[in-house]
Parts: sequence; C-alpha cells; structure tokens
Amino acid sequence: MEYPQTKRLDLVETLHGRSVADPYRWLEDDNSKETAEWVKAQNAVTNSYLAKLTVREELKARLTELMNYERFSLPTPKGGRYFYTRNDGLQNQAVVYVSKGLGAEAKVLIDPNKFSDDGTVALSGFAISDDGNLAAYSVSSGGSDWVEWHVRDVETGEDLPDVIQWSKFSGASWTPDGKGFYYSAYDAPEEGAALQQMNQFQKLYYHRLGTPQSSDELVYERKDQPDWGFGGHVTENGRYLVIHVWHGTHRENRLFYKDLVAGGPVVELFKDADASYGLLGNVGTRFFIQTDRNAPMERIFAVDIDNPSAEIEILPESDAVLSGASMVGGKLFATYLRDAHTQVCIYSLDGKLEKELELPGVGTAAGFGGEMKDDETFFAYTSYTYPTSLYRYDIKTGRTSLFKKPDVKFNADDYETKQVFYASKDGTRVPMFITHKKGLQLDGQNPTLLGGYGGFNIPITPGFNPMDIPWLERGGVVAVACLRGGGEYGKTWHDGGRLKNKQNVFDDFISAAEYLIAEKYTSTPRLAIRGGSNGGLLVGACLTQRPDLYGACVPYVGVLDMLRFHKFTIGWGWCSDYGNPDEAADFEVVYKYSPYHNVKEGTAYPPTLVVTGDHDDRVVPLHSFKFASALQHAQSGPAPVLIRVETRAGHGAGKPLSMAIEEMSDVYAFVMDNLKV
Repeated sequence: MEYPQTKRLDLVETLHGRSVADPYRWLEDDNSKETAEWVKAQNAVTNSYLAKLTVREELKARLTELMNYERFSLPTPKGGRYFYTRNDGLQNQAVVYVSKGLGAEAKVLIDPNKFSDDGTVALSGFAISDDGNLAAYSVSSGGSDWVEWHVRDVETGEDLPDVIQWSKFSGASWTPDGKGFYYSAYDAPEEGAALQQMNQFQKLYYHRLGTPQSSDELVYERKDQPDWGFGGHVTENGRYLVIHVWHGTHRENRLFYKDLVAGGPVVELFKDADASYGLLGNVGTRFFIQTDRNAPMERIFAVDIDNPSAEIEILPESDAVLSGASMVGGKLFATYLRDAHTQVCIYSLDGKLEKELELPGVGTAAGFGGEMKDDETFFAYTSYTYPTSLYRYDIKTGRTSLFKKPDVKFNADDYETKQVFYASKDGTRVPMFITHKKGLQLDGQNPTLLGGYGGFNIPITPGFNPMDIPWLERGGVVAVACLRGGGEYGKTWHDGGRLKNKQNVFDDFISAAEYLIAEKYTSTPRLAIRGGSNGGLLVGACLTQRPDLYGACVPYVGVLDMLRFHKFTIGWGWCSDYGNPDEAADFEVVYKYSPYHNVKEGTAYPPTLVVTGDHDDRVVPLHSFKFASALQHAQSGPAPVLIRVETRAGHGAGKPLSMAIEEMSDVYAFVMDNLKV
C-alpha cells in the first residue's frame, strides 16, 4: 500500500520520568487546513481500495433489503395518548407518532427526516408533558452530543418559540402543570471549540414556556465541583424534584431532592458517593432506591425522607445481577442478568414475589416503563436470531401479548446461538455467545467475527443485529465475549476489568480468540476482531499486544491515546475506568497498553480498518487519526492499514440509516477481502 505522506513531529515529552514521543500531535487540531487535507488524502486511499471490492455493492444491496422492515419503539402513554417512534424501513431517522389508543389511527408528531436533506440532523430525545399536550424534543446535528431543545404542540403539530441551546447529557422533565421543564446545560463553548473543549460545570435549569433561555431559573450548580453533572427528574406525584448527581462514568453517585410544594433548599439525601443510588419511584415520602451499597449484585430498599436513617429492605441482593427495576401499576418489575441473559420477576411493593415473567428464550428483555396509575406496561425482547419484538403486559390479568413483531427477510430457523464458557489467562470463567448456521463444521476454516466491550459496567447481552446477517449467510460465525469490566456479573466483575485491572479485559478477549481457534471454529487467517468506543480501545490494545493472532482488525471510534484522552470534551469522565494519566501510578498502568504508544516499528500488523467520524465529540477523532498514522508508519508487512473517516458523523447516535449501510458495506467488504471469504 502507498499511504499519504504523514508529517512526523520531533515531539518528545518527559512524563513521570519517561520520555514519550507524540509525533502526530498536530492531528489533534480538527480545525486546521492541514488536518482536513490529511483526512481527504486518507479517505481517497481507502475509497480507492474499497472500490475494487466487488462484494461491496452486493453487501450494500443485501443490507438495504434486510433493513427494509418496520421498526417501532416501545409506546409511552401520556394523557390518554400513546407516543412512539416508527421507521417504515429505509428512513434515515425514525419518526415520532401519536395516537389516542393502541389500535387507533396515528399521526406524525415529529419527522426528523425533514430536519436536513442528508439525514444527519437527528432527534436525540423527547419528553411528553403529563397531560400529553406538549412534547419537549432535542435535536443533534452531525452526530454531536450537543443538542438543542424545542417544544411542540401535540394537537397542532406546531413548534412553540422556545429554544434551548448548549444542552448535553440531559433529558427534560416537565412540571405537572405543563408550564415548563427541567434540563441541564453547559456554558457556551469558545468559538470553534465545540467539538473538543472540555465539558465542565454543568448546571440544572428550569425553563418556563414563553420565556427566553436567558431568563431560565438556575436550579442547582456547584462552582466547587467542575466535574459534577446533574439530571433533574420530577416525581410522578409532582411533589419532588430529584437530582441525580453524576461524576463522569463513576458507578458511585449522589442523590439530592427539592420539595417543589413546600419549597426550601436542595436536600442532600445520599451525599457521599459511596455507592450507586437510583430512584425507582416514591409513595408519599417513601423513596424506593436501587443500589449496590453493600451489595455488589445490587438490591432495592425504601427510605422515608422524613427519617432517612431508617431503611427498609425491599429486595435483598441475590445471586444474579439486578440490572434494572421499575415501579408500574403498583408493582415492582425487576430485571436480572443470569450469565448475561435476562430474567424478569414481578414483586409487590413490599418485596413479595408474585411471578416470573415467561420470555421467548435466552435473550434480552428491556422496558417495563410507566407510572403507578397504569394498568399496562410494555417491553422488548430480542436475541441474536430473534428480531426485536414488542410485548404488552396487562398488570391486572398478568397476561403477556405480542404487540409488534418485525418481518425481516431472513429465516431465523437456519441459525443457532450457543453460550460457551472459556478460561481466561488467569483462569477466570468468561461467557461467550456464538452464532452461526446450523450444521457448522468445526474444521478451523470458518470466517469469524469476534466482538466485545469490557468497560464502564455495561453488560453485553444477546441482541438482534440485521447487519450481521450477510456475514452469517456466507457461512460466517459471530462471537461475542462478555469480558470483565462490563456489568454481566455486577460490581466485582466491573472492578476486575478497570483501573489497575484493565489488562484483564484484553487477556479475556485474547483468550476468547484462542478458544475459537483451539475449538476449531476458526483459525488466525479467518478471524477478525471488532469493537467500538471502549471496544475500539479493546481492539487497538489486542492488535498491538498480539498482532499475530488475527486476520483482520476493525476498531470503531476507539479511545486509542491513553495519555491524552482526558483532555478533550467528556474524556475526563472516563478516569473512573482508566485512571488519570496525570498521576504517576495510573500513568504506568495505561502507558503499558495505550494502543498509540505501543505501536512498534518493523512489526507485521494484520489488515486493519480504523473507523471514525469527524463530528465525534465523545471520543474525538484525533485518537483514530494518530493511531492509524502510527500503524501505517510502523507496518512492515504487506497487509493494508486504512482509516475511514465519515464526514458529518459522530460517535454513532443519530447516524442516518443510509450512512450506516454504506459504512457496514465497507467494513464487511474489507474484512471479507482480507479473510478471503
């Protein structure tokens, strides 16, 4: 491969007594003409390579066919209406609909496809007033995390003049009178710095309809805590504003509240950030809290805010992770994870088990939203071969009924998923899901895609991805490893893969690859690894640690420079998992695995396609730019090292469907070409 000439700086810093080179720091400037020219040149090389792959158009056609099916979100009942999103198949963005009954005719409320011609302006969230008459909705442009809030009249479909800017990592929560809502925002960034400037000093505001943003009431801020963030939520009875106080991606948080009727100051209910605290709901002054305090697998207790020292145990910790819970229709719906798949139990509010919900199989169920006055709730169920389907649960009768099932153009009966357990480097038992055609021959020749995540207490559970079907149809295997650092087995599992234990995540992933080879699912020339965001770090670290093990590598929007990740946008918030590189002990840990700093000249690296977006202000694209440059410079073998930079795209959320299909066609074409599928 002939790559564009990439300038190398003679830049060496002394960090904690070590000399650290950073020859590609100039690529951190996303506003420079030089960086833009580099991106253009790299994309030209990548596009030239991909254009020669005839399978690319075949994949695009099949992916387009597969994605052309109706998709719905779970309905939200408010004020006698139902609100939900629907994509008729190939729409770039899902459309918000409203109806006056489940079977009633629906009308379009918000169509994000009209926001822009190219589909890159997306709806990122919406909140409905209690009476169902107004919708606050947020809009994101080009994949950025920054959103702008608007308000739409549900009956007329017209927008009110209200506009809220510079909001990020925030929802909206209406007051019961429907005259305003709470939201969180940052001060406006410096001109030209919106996609890189650190996000600090978030503030919680109340916006009253019909007034300009400049007059919004500042409800809560902490000038002494630049890294605290605030999520405001009004309880169902309208009495309390509950403030979830977060600090980056730490599990531990604080929980405050304000009495909206009696007035008075914000009360710090759980102020020590010694555990995770999530409010499920309240009955009068009794708050129901989900926590991992003294319970690595999580539990639920109740506390009377008039006597917060007296706690009542509702659901004690069990042998499965309590991954979520909700209070609906006078019941407590608890979702557990057992070996990374879902079990749902329904309890009375005093913690008495009433029934276990029957699910279609070993998969993932989510939803169970609603209010205490509701007599129904909805949930989604999915697995690797079971397209996401929606169900209605009648709380009075205890009956489950199918609400929406998609019609995807493939035969699920041709495929199977099995869960296996393998031993990691230190002997830890790690689960992995493997999906393939029935009757697969274990001859070591099956093209295999191995993915994982392993971070931030996020569990990886079974889920249907129609974009994997072309791979499966060609005899491919899809494997997903449930690595330490995730949330599959609670706090202990998470702690086992973060900070000084982060190397365990990479060892788990490398061991998964070795298992697939040893069990003759595949072999090195037929094995590709992939992962996004923290999973992009996973691929980058495993690529640099074991370049001999894989036939192809695809890191998406990865965190790849572990010495400077904390200096941009919300990167500082990831120190909970990675540590702070400015501190000597943490520096020594991250420096050993930082993908960018562990690329070694003269190494034969496997075929690699680095994927990122120029508007990614979550994991800024400089990570991918610098890593790809280092790999291209160091490569001693014949395998291609390419970078694909999508313009007008961010970290992934809000990406138009047409753009997603193009990207996946390119990725699969690259992998198939290099694995000789």
